[in-house]
Amino acid sequence: MTAVQLSVVIPVYNEEQGLAVLFERLYPALDALNLRYEILFINDGSRDRSAALLREQFQKRPDVTRVVLLAGNFGQHMAILSGFANCKGERIVTLDADLQNPPEEIRKLLAKMDEGYDYVGGVRQQRQDVSWRRHASWAMNRLREKITNVVMSDQGCMLRAYSHDIINAINHSHEANTFIPALAYTYSRNPGEVEVAHEERAAGESKYSLYNLIRLNFDLVTGFSVVPLQIFSLVGVGLSLLSALFVLYLALRRIFLGPEVDGVFTLFGILFFLIGVILFGIGLLGEYVGRIYQQVRQRPRYLIDTILQQGNNP
Repeated sequence: MTAVQLSVVIPVYNEEQGLAVLFERLYPALDALNLRYEILFINDGSRDRSAALLREQFQKRPDVTRVVLLAGNFGQHMAILSGFANCKGERIVTLDADLQNPPEEIRKLLAKMDEGYDYVGGVRQQRQDVSWRRHASWAMNRLREKITNVVMSDQGCMLRAYSHDIINAINHSHEANTFIPALAYTYSRNPGEVEVAHEERAAGESKYSLYNLIRLNFDLVTGFSVVPLQIFSLVGVGLSLLSALFVLYLALRRIFLGPEVDGVFTLFGILFFLIGVILFGIGLLGEYVGRIYQQVRQRPRYLIDTILQQGNNP
């Protein structure tokens, strides 16, 4: 039997309104590649009719369609990992179900891989997101590049291509939380990037709020670097020295000038600043301790309810 040359992994969460358009564009785009391919839709506990629509689509194209139904909502990255664990292709492409990255752009990623790259990330051109999301993404990219050794021009682009070797390495990683594109970058021997088109959402709304974006970057930074802890240690040392000098200064003023009441609010200001630094440090330590806590529990990252594929009775 001919090996599967391409697997397309698509996480789905409450995408009922846009799935029909996705089906209309996705299958013709992949058929035009003249490759033996498979599509893995991962239903991440959708609460609308997404699972039913995926089942119907499987019945229409069972030769190239597989549907993984998760037993709950485990998050986008866990959904993708479940797809990685079940895909068969020599090359694997991840794609969002909202059509912001057109499926027609998959050809560009595969062409880039033909040049010898084992991991290709998409870089969105003329992004159609709202202004605050573009600026937040730019700031997070710059911060991540400074703190970690992971170099990605556009970490938020879902359209990415991976060789099967990298997917195997990711599948053998047992981290409770991980940022898949960054993990793939660390395993890649020859990573590359290619510009891809970006469109407005076909329907629905983004599942990533500003809070989710911040949380994602906390996971990225704490999962791939201890630089934040080192920086906080240096800040603590510096503030300790400055505090000691300030206490010495106040002691000398009391000796030579006597008791004073002026400067009380300045002391309060300094005190509040130091308390803020301490609370930030405690929160930072909590991020690392939280990752350790999640890791040592060794709970499954996701649970699969069923897989619809050819040979099974859905």
